[in-house]
Amino acid sequence: MGRHSVAAPAKTPSRRFILSIAAGVAVIGLVASGVYLWVGGHLNPLFASADEAACETVEPVVVIADPSIATAVIELADDFSASPKRCIDVEVRAQDAADTTAALAAGTLEADAWIPDSSVWIERTNTTATSLGLGEPELEVGPSIASSPVVFAASAGDAQEIAKEPVSWARVLGGQLPALLPDPEASAASLASLLALKGQSSPEDPRQFAGAMIGLSKSIPASADAAMATLSSAQQPTVVLTSESRVVEHNRDTSSEALVAAYPEEGTVALDYPFVRVGDGAPTQLDAFEAALQKAGEHFAEAGFRAPDGSGEVDAPGIAGNAPRAQTELDHAAEIEILRAWSVLTLRSRMLAVIDVSGSMEEPAGNGLRRIDIFQQAAVGAMSKFSGEAELGVWIFSTARNGDLDYEDLAPIAPLADSSHTQKIQQIIGSLPSRLGGATGLYDSTLAAVKKVREDYDPDKVNSVLVITDGKNEDENGISLDQLLGELKKMDDPSKPVAVIMIGFGPDTDLQAMQKIAEATKGGAYSASKPEDLGTVLVDALSQRTCRPNCG
Repeated sequence: MGRHSVAAPAKTPSRRFILSIAAGVAVIGLVASGVYLWVGGHLNPLFASADEAACETVEPVVVIADPSIATAVIELADDFSASPKRCIDVEVRAQDAADTTAALAAGTLEADAWIPDSSVWIERTNTTATSLGLGEPELEVGPSIASSPVVFAASAGDAQEIAKEPVSWARVLGGQLPALLPDPEASAASLASLLALKGQSSPEDPRQFAGAMIGLSKSIPASADAAMATLSSAQQPTVVLTSESRVVEHNRDTSSEALVAAYPEEGTVALDYPFVRVGDGAPTQLDAFEAALQKAGEHFAEAGFRAPDGSGEVDAPGIAGNAPRAQTELDHAAEIEILRAWSVLTLRSRMLAVIDVSGSMEEPAGNGLRRIDIFQQAAVGAMSKFSGEAELGVWIFSTARNGDLDYEDLAPIAPLADSSHTQKIQQIIGSLPSRLGGATGLYDSTLAAVKKVREDYDPDKVNSVLVITDGKNEDENGISLDQLLGELKKMDDPSKPVAVIMIGFGPDTDLQAMQKIAEATKGGAYSASKPEDLGTVLVDALSQRTCRPNCG
């Protein structure tokens, strides 16, 4: 018989979603009855023949399968290996695709075939191998054996509330539908979700997708299981972006809260499960085993998967029987580019915000608001985009603010996960109007801030200084721009980069000087021609870490 290994845990609502909800309500009863065809048993031998003679030798075959489909493949492998005439022993090992990718790229994987949950892992394997200075591994990618669409998983108790508005990618993109995105570094479903989100975003305004990624990265569950486990305790109805088969698998656990799958009205994308041959010495029986997998559509449907082309019916609690509408085919090269952007964007920040409180911040900005009022609104919005793992400190500056110094330290750089620290920063933002006065001591303050961040440099975070000003340097007793640039050049250390991000708003900013400061530190300079655009510019400053210092 085949052997297997188990991996370590690593508008009006649509008719389809209404049916999905109804199925979800029935989950508890169905699960309690134990009416599942594949749990706790095996298929009747599909391939064996009682008249066949025993083999003199048995050829071993090792197949690595993603845990999401491993159980179904193991059952087929056991029945396939049971035939005496085949003389084969198929061992199926369950292993996360991310781990398999790493082993393949390093040339340490010992297996004859691999079934990942998405072809994007092939692209990632080749990219990783290239980055390691190794040649791309020899892989032969065959047709998919199954597929599973990406869905929005919701708790059965929240499903009716979520369905009051059309369930859509647009709602997630705009932040109207709270969503959890398991780590895209380890989840093909999450990476496919980001591609689908980008497909719904405005091509003319890249900030829309960048802002959505920033919002989703505020909390990054390690896995789909971890994300699903938190749904019942969420403060508001929330969905998990995951695959349909994961929902089927989750609902088989009678100890967990039942989930239902919501299908985005714009259509969705699907994960494929390609059969990938590893190396060039394939066992002679591997063709036959792959053919058996290709013919096992009914078996995979029972396990919660659609046909390779996305068609077919799945009869499981919480799932719509008919296949959802496809949005588009996955572009794996585009997924890799999104993953690169995500990886840089979600690097945890260690930032010192240096805020201009010169007298000019009291000037009108339109709509009956002062410049400082506009900044306060933008700062509150920006704060909401940081995760608790980010670290933030706050200085304010204007001439002679603190004795002979132009700057004043109001809050040290500390984690936002510390609620008392976050509350202190919010109180500082609220108190800014009462602190206005003096001229703009820009250059001395910038230099001191860079020195401060360097003192306690953290190599595991993005260390930066964020300077926000509405004017140009007005400190006649301070250093000049050339002196500032010279000092920044002396301090430059490629092993300890501290980027200065300059944000100017209003008509009085010296954009040319800000650009020179940013260039000297490989940072960025941004200008909000209208103060009310400050919130948008803050998104740029957070998201364009992927292109600095050459952002367009």
